[in-house]
Amino acid sequence: MSLGPDYLQYPNRRHGMDHDRYAWSMLADRSPVAWPDGKPLALWLNLSLEHFPLNPAGEGFKAPGSMTMPYPDLRHYTLRDYGNRVGVFRVLDALKQRNLTASVAVNGELAERYPALLRRVQAAGFELLGHGWNMDCVHYGGLDETREREWIQRSLAALAPYAGAPIRGWLSPARSQSHRTPELLREAGIEWCADWVNDELPYAFHTDHGPLSILPLSLELEDRFIVGDNLHSESQYADQVIDACEFLLAEARDTGHGRMLALNIHPWVMGQPHRIKHLERVFAHLASRADSIWNAPPSAILAAASPNATEAANASHAS
Repeated sequence: MSLGPDYLQYPNRRHGMDHDRYAWSMLADRSPVAWPDGKPLALWLNLSLEHFPLNPAGEGFKAPGSMTMPYPDLRHYTLRDYGNRVGVFRVLDALKQRNLTASVAVNGELAERYPALLRRVQAAGFELLGHGWNMDCVHYGGLDETREREWIQRSLAALAPYAGAPIRGWLSPARSQSHRTPELLREAGIEWCADWVNDELPYAFHTDHGPLSILPLSLELEDRFIVGDNLHSESQYADQVIDACEFLLAEARDTGHGRMLALNIHPWVMGQPHRIKHLERVFAHLASRADSIWNAPPSAILAAASPNATEAANASHAS
């Protein structure tokens, strides 16, 4: 049976992307991004502080790191909670030792459970990101819009007392989204999110409630992904991050285009006593490159890159 002539005809068919969410834009074709002080590489460090319920419903899907054993899965529950009780303080101390700044993505329920931890993060002066209500409240295609809106608003409300200013950024649990998540984030006042990892620099994203920016937070260089999914050693994790840093620095110098290194860190993974020295080695290397690396909060990185993101959005409409 042959296909009819209308098989490849659909409303959004065009050169580049077959949707209006973001521009088809090749990194090599964009105007150079220039970071402050002429530094070739921007560095974004993010800590993810998460609450995994002991009895997850798994609605939509179970987030990586969720419980896997019959209830009560105390082995995995307490390991995740270890990060918020022990590991996070090692990571915070390691950042302070090297004078590095970071953002912190926090589940709203965690803010209610551990206010002392949020006060510690607040005292460090780090930018807070919304991170959903908990790791069992993932966004997915069949999620009721009213429930999803409530999760987002409830999460932001729980973090607000510790933020000092309206929260601008968002990282969904397990980077999950429904078809309406961008609209609901923008509706709630979020200006950028980190869920999409199809780039290495910020880019403009369209929603029905106005523009949203995407600030890609690397999955390939995430500690949980490298150590937990790929089963690489802790030393290999450090080697890969350092290799990425050196490659991006060289690429930025060769092309004259600023680059960004974005690292997501889970204290329940790298805050372990047998792993923290490898994270400290990463931090030491990044700090040793201070003459070439601009370490900044994510919203500041987005602001510095915004002319390039605007150019990409204009290119989308021109195509």
